[in-house]
Amino acid sequence: MAVLDTERNHLRKKFESLTGDVELIVFTQELECMFCKETRELILGLGALSPRLKIKVYDFVKDNEEAKKYNIKRIPAIAIVGESDYGIRYYGIPAGYEFPALVDDILDVSKGTTSLPDNIKKKLAEITKPVHIQVFVTPTCPFCPKAARLAHQFAIENEFIRADVIEMTEFPYLAQRYSVMSAPLIVINEDTSFTGAQPPEVFIEQITMALRSSFNPMYS
Repeated sequence: MAVLDTERNHLRKKFESLTGDVELIVFTQELECMFCKETRELILGLGALSPRLKIKVYDFVKDNEEAKKYNIKRIPAIAIVGESDYGIRYYGIPAGYEFPALVDDILDVSKGTTSLPDNIKKKLAEITKPVHIQVFVTPTCPFCPKAARLAHQFAIENEFIRADVIEMTEFPYLAQRYSVMSAPLIVINEDTSFTGAQPPEVFIEQITMALRSSFNPMYS
């Protein structure tokens, strides 16, 4: 991809700070979907930039057990896995503004921690029920990477949280299901959604609201 051609040396230098191995696991299929080929080539290109990056490519259909293992529901998909599987997923190609967010995710997963403030980490530690975050983004949205990064950072810091970043133009049926009118749109546990790149404090408040709704008898 063009971004690798222009940023190769910069990325290679940036990846020198990787402290642990990171698996970039790509799911595509034999008859590749729209952007499956580009996604696979992008990740293979990244893998060539550091011995710390371990690339795996699976067929969504033929490698069904692997897809189940990583809870992959659609393609193209990328799972970013470090010493632990933090539940960090990209659905669609992480292009445009999303590419730097992907790189930063890789750095965080390598360390197994994030640069979130201690007070935010403390609030995250108080979450002890399952949380599924879906962040709908577009490659041309300058505000989307902040929301995507926060969701993935939350997943790294708390084992109960898993976070999907979804490129909405590649999955229009999902955008329709969740009535996505603008990006970023964040959906939490199917019950709560909000728009915009909000501060982490607001993001956590929305998670708390979603958990209250999920465990309210009215919603059972």
